[in-house]
Amino acid sequence: NGDSLASESVKEKIRKIISAEDPKKPLSDQRIVEILEGSNIDIARRTVAKYREMLKILSSSKRKKHF
Repeated sequence: NGDSLASESVKEKIRKIISAEDPKKPLSDQRIVEILEGSNIDIARRTVAKYREMLKILSSSKRKKHF
């Protein structure tokens, strides 16, 4: 159905956004929501967190790389 297709495309966008982030300053779930809103995708922060966990991507504080 269209819902599962839509959620898969949003998950893919989240994955791409996170893969392109600065490892020293990872994006918060709220910042990802703001970026997606720029692409006319209206999504809640907790939904971003849920999708990020489904993709097995750590939270921003755990993704931060210390140099």
